[in-house]
This record gives sequence, C-alpha cells and structure tokens, in this order.
Amino acid sequence: MIKRFRYQIAIFLSVIGPGLITANVDNDSGGILTYSQAGAKYGYLPLWTLIPITLLLIVTQEMSSRMGAVTGKGLSDLIREEFGLRTTFFLMIALVLTNFTNVIAEFAGIASSLELFHISRYISVPICAVAVWYVVVRGNYRSVEKIFLFACCLYVTYIISAFLLKPDWKEAAIYSVKPILMFDTDYITMLIAMVGTSIAPWMQFYLQSAIVEKGITAKEYVQSRIEVVVGCILTDVVAFFIIVSCATAIWAHGPRDINDAADAAVALKPFGQYAYLLFSAGLFNASFFAACILPLSTVFTVCEGLGFETGVDKRFHEAPEFYWLYTLLVGLGAAVILWPNFPLIKMILASQVLNGVLLPFVLIYMVILINKKGLMKEWTNSAAYNAVAWVSVAIMIGLTLALALITVKQMMPQARIAPAVSAPLAQVQRYDSGRHAFKADVHESRFAHLFRQAVGIGKFTN
Repeated sequence: MIKRFRYQIAIFLSVIGPGLITANVDNDSGGILTYSQAGAKYGYLPLWTLIPITLLLIVTQEMSSRMGAVTGKGLSDLIREEFGLRTTFFLMIALVLTNFTNVIAEFAGIASSLELFHISRYISVPICAVAVWYVVVRGNYRSVEKIFLFACCLYVTYIISAFLLKPDWKEAAIYSVKPILMFDTDYITMLIAMVGTSIAPWMQFYLQSAIVEKGITAKEYVQSRIEVVVGCILTDVVAFFIIVSCATAIWAHGPRDINDAADAAVALKPFGQYAYLLFSAGLFNASFFAACILPLSTVFTVCEGLGFETGVDKRFHEAPEFYWLYTLLVGLGAAVILWPNFPLIKMILASQVLNGVLLPFVLIYMVILINKKGLMKEWTNSAAYNAVAWVSVAIMIGLTLALALITVKQMMPQARIAPAVSAPLAQVQRYDSGRHAFKADVHESRFAHLFRQAVGIGKFTN
C-alpha cells in the first residue's frame, strides 16, 4: 500500500504544472483590480461568489485538460479538424484581438507596480518586455515551467499581506457562505465582472496546449485532474485574501472606487510598510507572470489552429511563426504602454466585450467536442456531468453576455443623456440582520441610469 501511495505521489509530481499555472495566472493585474474594487467598495459582501466561481472554473478547466490528455491535441487543433478552417480562422482573429488588449493591461500592471517603487515605466516596461521574451524564446518547456511554478508560489504575498492587516475574520467567514444580493447596478456589475475575470477564453486554449506539450496522456489523467482542481481552488483562495485586504484597508474606513490595483497597494501603507510592499510585489509578480502566459497562449492557439509548428521546446528556426508572433505580441503590448495618451481604458473595455462574445462559442465547442465518442472514446461526459456542464455553460453565457451589454452601454456616447433624478441609492446605511453595514454611499450614476433604461427596471430609491 505504501509503495502504491509513493507511486501515485510520483505520478502527481510528474504532471504538476499546467493546472496550477493556468489557474493562478488568472489572478493577473485585471483580476487583482476587480477583486480589489470589490473589497474596497463592498467590503466582505462579495466573498460568497468565490465558491460558485470556483465550481464553474473547475468544470471548464477539467474538460479542457481531459481533452488534451485523451486526444493529444490542442483545443484549436480539434476545432479546426471538427468544425473547419473558416470557423477556426474567425475564432483566432477574435482571440488575438482579445488577448492583445489583455497583454497591454499586463504591461500596464508592470508599469504601475514598479512606479510604486519609483521606477519609471520608460525603464521598467522595456526591461520587463525583454525579460518576458527571453524567458520563453531562450528556454525550453521544463525551464519555463519551473519559472512559472515559482511565480505561482509568490502569490502567497497576498495571503501574508491580509494577515498583517488583521481583518475581521468572523465577518469574512460569515459572508463567504452567505449570499447577499442588492438591487444596485454597480454591485451586480461587479459580481458579473468577478465571474468574467475568473473564466476567460484563453485559459481553455492554454491549459489544453500545456497538457499536450507536457506529454500527459489518459494514463496519467487521474493525477492531472487533481492538479487542475487544486489549482482552481488555490486561485480563488488568493482572490479571497485580496478582497479581505481591501475590505480591511479601504472599505472599513469608507467605501470608494479605486482606479487601478496600485491604488489598493497605496491604501495599505498606513497599516505598515510590509503589507504595502508585499501587495505591490504581488501585483508585479502577477502582471509579469501573465505577460509571459497570455502571448504564449495566443501563439499556441493561432499556430495550432492554422497548422504551424508550435512548442516552447522548439528552437526559433524550427517554429519561426510561433516565435515571431510571440515577439510581435510582447513588443507591441509593451510599446502601447509607452505611447502618450493611449486610450488604455477603452481598449480594456473593448476586450471585455470581445471576451463576452467569444467565451460562449468556446464553451459550446468544448462541450460538443468532449461528447464525441470517436474523439474521446470512454472519456466522454456522463449524463450527470453533461447536465452540470451545460448548466455551467448557460450560466457563463448569461453572465458574460450581460457583462458585454453593460460594457457596451458604458462605452456609448453619454452627452445627451439627462442625469437621473432618482433619490440617492443609500442616504442611510442599510444593515443585514444588524451585522454588516451596507455602506453604499454611492448615488445612482449615469452608468446605472443607462443600465436601467436598457433592462427596463424602475428607478433605485431608498
């Protein structure tokens, strides 16, 4: 029995990597900003969403990894073979546009995190861009994976930072399992954004490609599935501590919006230099880590879909299209951050819309593919798993399309829209069973007014 246990542990350690890396890189600069805003504006209230988000993430990631292990092919490869080149081509265009805006956001995170240490973006961004390029282009899969796994370990900075702030753990525990819904457009939008930032199209493509690149087969899949599930849980544990940190440092002293994740780090300064430095270092690590992965995910997807050579183990001359596209994405993504007055916020908003349009198609393709007997043999979904998968797909489609709708409304010209005349959303504090103050001191915004008109609901009142 002991010998068998050691064997299982050895197999687990041999397959560790893809699941942990894919799930953790989801906590990139955009994810950190979303969770920081949630904690800063609503305190502990949004914590309950992390349990259903984790379950949704596990379902989608498990299907991706299973298809990679059983078929030995990436997701874009399978889509091209089963649905044709035309479908794959348009999917690739949408994915490249979406991922490119996300790459820009990661370099923005690098710039803002190092500016907290008084390093100019005109120094930090070019140096980090070269480092990102060098790690992937000059390394092999084994060395690159080790670097990425080390980056995963550095997310512990957010956990330590939260403990240094001494939050109200009792409140955090209660609102982790107690759903709170408010008819506040900003709160609903924030909940949708939390789901949207946790499950992105690029993740499904990257995880499946990484499973294939690592050489994991159906024989090792049981251990690989455990690693995928552990990765999904850990990424939302980190999200929990980010929300708790901002609830303690910002919301407890007056709810407010923050402009970027660096604002959250600055808010931690009064609680001690260590909490501030750890949060700032965590932001840099997350941004640098994601700046490596997102372009890599994109080139894996495009080159597999179009039939080009792929793989970090290949040399530059063996896979020129793979490495030139990676170089282009990294170079342009970094250059945009150095371009004065570039409309970065509009670009990020546009990427959310593209994610909302793209994700439902990717999820539907995945569920169809994984149920093809000729492709998956005995590894197709069971009836119960299919029910869970389709419900998860339906939830994700609804949420991401709602987020896309809200974002489009936010981007529309607002000059002729009269300000809403409804009463303030909360001129008095509201309490939930006397325990948690809903410090919603935000008046109905023009954005909220737009949303009401779009969905046909009445004015928010006291």
